[in-house]
Amino acid sequence: MKNLLVLIFSLAILSLSLAPALAEAKEGVAVVVVDVQGDFTTAQKGSLAVPNTDQPYLENVSKATEQLKKAGLPVYASQDWHPADHISFASNHKGKKPFETIKPDDGRTQVLWPDHCVQGTNAAQILVNPALITKVIQKGMDSKFDSYSGFMDDGGAKTELDKVLKAADIKTLIVYGIATDYCVKATVLDGLKEGYNVYVINDLCRGVADDTSKAALEEMKQKGAKIWPSLDLDNIKNL
Repeated sequence: MKNLLVLIFSLAILSLSLAPALAEAKEGVAVVVVDVQGDFTTAQKGSLAVPNTDQPYLENVSKATEQLKKAGLPVYASQDWHPADHISFASNHKGKKPFETIKPDDGRTQVLWPDHCVQGTNAAQILVNPALITKVIQKGMDSKFDSYSGFMDDGGAKTELDKVLKAADIKTLIVYGIATDYCVKATVLDGLKEGYNVYVINDLCRGVADDTSKAALEEMKQKGAKIWPSLDLDNIKNL
């Protein structure tokens, strides 16, 4: 009995000694899960499914997100949330097919996609347990502009992500999701522009193509992001 009490007391002292270090390491750090939605996954047979977004991938994302949440980090999730008349839908342009392009009046190039992530549809829902998500950041709601980045659309209009992060005194972001070469890249690059330290977890991301994903990771790295091959909770203590 005496030995048991000594052990319990020792463990209590150890936990108290570790608590400040862990709290300090986690302060100002948040998670951003990018567009893990039905229409982007093969698991849900989405209209714009990215390769290798099967059920095991979703389970890995869910497990990692749960671990990060339990570690005390707030979790923000971006969500494509398009109106049915969105400019990026090929179905809204007579004679056009998905993956063709158009030139809107402002001269930019707009890629046309299959209808996806339409507001209020099941396929637009985020496939991460809502209980883990601190706040959902919706994007792409202006029918005139696409919005790859979680921070702003192609017209420069900001989402609420930066405002929410700054209100929470967040300085560092851990980012993963879909797709490496589109929305993850755009979110990371805009996050860097806004002054955040950004870490990307590579094996929790999925890209449209290997070559463009590799180039996207290199660009993110060159612009200042740190690329983690996989989630290592010990790394969080060093942030």
